[in-house]
Formats: sequence, C-alpha cells, structure tokens
Amino acid sequence: MNYKKLTEKLVDKCLRMGADSAEVYLQTGRNLIIRIRNADVETIQEASSTGIGFRVIVEGKMGFSHSNDLSQQALDDTMSRAIAFAKLTSPDENNVLPSDAGTTIVEGLFDPEIARVSMDRKIDMALELEEHAMKDPKITHSSGSTFGEREGEIFIANSNGISNSYKSSVCSVGIGVVAEKGDQRRTGGESCTRRFFADLEPLDEIAGRASQKAWELLDPQMVRTQRAAVIFDAAVAPSLLRGIIAAIDGERVLQGASFLQDSMDRQFASSMLTITDDGTRPKGTGSSPFDGEGVPTAKRVLIENGILRSFIYNTQVARRAGVESTGNASRGGYSSLPGIGTHNLYLAAGRHSQEEIVAATQRGLLLKGVTGYGINPVDGNFSGGATGFWIENGKIAFPVEGLAIAGNAAQILNGIDMMGNDVDMKRSFASPSFRIAEMQIGGA
Repeated sequence: MNYKKLTEKLVDKCLRMGADSAEVYLQTGRNLIIRIRNADVETIQEASSTGIGFRVIVEGKMGFSHSNDLSQQALDDTMSRAIAFAKLTSPDENNVLPSDAGTTIVEGLFDPEIARVSMDRKIDMALELEEHAMKDPKITHSSGSTFGEREGEIFIANSNGISNSYKSSVCSVGIGVVAEKGDQRRTGGESCTRRFFADLEPLDEIAGRASQKAWELLDPQMVRTQRAAVIFDAAVAPSLLRGIIAAIDGERVLQGASFLQDSMDRQFASSMLTITDDGTRPKGTGSSPFDGEGVPTAKRVLIENGILRSFIYNTQVARRAGVESTGNASRGGYSSLPGIGTHNLYLAAGRHSQEEIVAATQRGLLLKGVTGYGINPVDGNFSGGATGFWIENGKIAFPVEGLAIAGNAAQILNGIDMMGNDVDMKRSFASPSFRIAEMQIGGA
C-alpha cells in the first residue's frame, strides 16, 4: 500500500467531513527481542504493527483519535470520532498545525542489513555476550542477555501542505550480571544501541563493562558527612542534567514552573557548560528529518558557555509564546498527540581525562550511581542517593555507598570547574565527566 498517498487522501477526507484543518500520522513498525539466560534461549518475540492517528481542528477546537485498523470503515469511524471530539472541546486560538517548511537531510537512519542478518547469528550474539560476561571469575550469576531490533516508517501529512516520510532502524545488545561476596550482592549491566548493525561494539567490551560495574563497588565503606568535590562520571551526568532540559521546555516556562523561566540570554551556569540538541546528527539514535508534527529538525545550541540561548517548543506552545517552533515536537507514536522533547543532546567536551580530574581532586566523590530525579525543574533543588568511589589525595581510595548528595542548581552548575573529554557521541544524551568543586555529601 502507498501510505504516503493514503495519508494525503485522508487529510482531504477529514476536510470534506467537516474539519477546518487536519493532520494524519501513520506509523508502521517491526520489533524483535531475543532473551538469553544461563545459555538458554528464554524468548524470541517478533511483532509487526501499523497504526494511524488523526488530529483535527474545527472552529479552533482540537480533537484526536487513533486506530490500528486501516480498513476503510475503521478509518472513517476514527475520523468521525476525531471530529466529534473536537466539537466537544473548548476553542483555543493556538490550536494550529505547522506549515510545510521542507525537511532536513539526515544520513544514516536506516540499515537494511539488520533484517538480513540471520536469526541464528542474532541468537549467537546474545549467547556470546553472556558467555563473555560469565568468564569473569568475580561474576556469580547472569541476569540475562538480549538482542533487539526495531525498524519502522513514519508518514505525516496535513492540510497546510506537509507530506513527509522517513524510515529508521535501531539494534541493540545488552547484558546484566551479578557479583556476590559473602552477604553482598551487586548487579551490573551494560548495553549498546546503534542505528547500524555493523556499528555495534565488540561483545567482549560490553560484557567487560557490565561485569566491572557489578564487582567494582564490593566492600564499600562509609565516610562522614562533609562538603567536598563531586565528580560526575560520564554515564551518570545526564541524571543531574535532565532537570535543566525539563526546565527549558517551553510549556513549562509558560506555566511558570521552571527555575530558568527568566534566564534567557543570562549566565546561570559555569562557562564550561555548553549543551546542544542536534536532530540532524548522522546515525544519531534521536535523529530524524522532521519532528513529531512535520517541522524540520535542526542543530540548536540550548546553553552556550553557561548562558541560556533557547527554550524548546512544538507548534502549539510556540504559538502561545509568540515564537516559532524549534522542531522539538515529540511523539510516542500514532496513538499520542505531540509533546515537547529533544533529539540528540550533548555537552561540549573539556580538556581533561577522568583520570586527570581525579588526580586534581584532593578529597571527594567519584559518582558512579545516583538515585532520584536530578535537578528539580521547578525550583532547581537537587538531592539523591549516591554510590561510587572516595578520593583521597588525588587517588581512588575505596568504594562508597549509602551517601546522599544535595544542592541547588545555582550552586551546582556554577560549581563546575573541570570538564572531561570522555564524551561518547553515540549516546542520545552524551556527556563527559565533570567536577563540581563542592557539594554537600551526607554520610555517617
């Protein structure tokens, strides 16, 4: 079936049925997951799906309905429901659809080779990944390994001239293991996700990192409550920074629920902090030629040398704010309306390796795990449980757990005084390690 032509015809039919404007979002997909545990194939699940969502506007009122049945009767019923729902809602002058502004050319979104790799090889990869991890003598149990893949295509058309589509794929491998010592039990996990099958990391390296995460924090000690430096490992840094991204969500800003709502073009963080959102990165797992409502994606500096440069918007919220969409409409699929989200986030790298940052730290915490929700986007406060390694005289001294770290955004973000160079740009939120000069650390 020609889904592109179908979405265009359905837009026209929505208008004939009484909508003033209409958007049709169609999604096809195929998912595969293979689960291995203790060298046995536990499950192999593969499923294909197709679904469609209709967003219509009638006299300034918006309605939405969706279906996974593409028969003509089901489509007619779904369109009728969307129009009926619209008539029941309140009008809003900001209920608008974007106009056609073209698309962004993004390379490396779809790998046809993923589907061509034999099932036996995919199973063998998951088996081999577990086997590598279990070779470590410190590992006592496997929590299981996986191979997964997903491919699909998005079609979007609206009554303002948009008619776009793109195909995408992703594949991944992952492993979880357990290390035990006496009464202690630690878990560790690692995964690798890529657009292209050939870009997956070597299985032994993935397994090695998972195993190390499980045993490296055995025999932890406790430290006294104090103020000291905290080094955020690259893997946990996003857990702190996601609150910043939530705080620059345009809808939250309009609601007065952001600690950054009055900070545009002002310095609110260390000059070492630069954060970019890039929806155009080749092979980026968050890349796409257009966002969830058809607006072209772009590369956008959100924070530049500690200065806030941009909030993020979809079309409706941008209209409320009197600005243009930033191409950040996010969509959970055909069954959801557009929200606001990012594509590929990354921090600009600094000059130091993590080893150099540790060596420059007289006393402090190398943070390897944190519980909590990061910086609160409303008030900027932060607190969470912490595990990692204690540093004395520029050297790792011993593992620690059961600590708590706390602070507020102004203190934390302005306290960044060393930025690492260990950025893995293949992650959807790529951050280097960085050091906060001083934070409150709660211990014994």
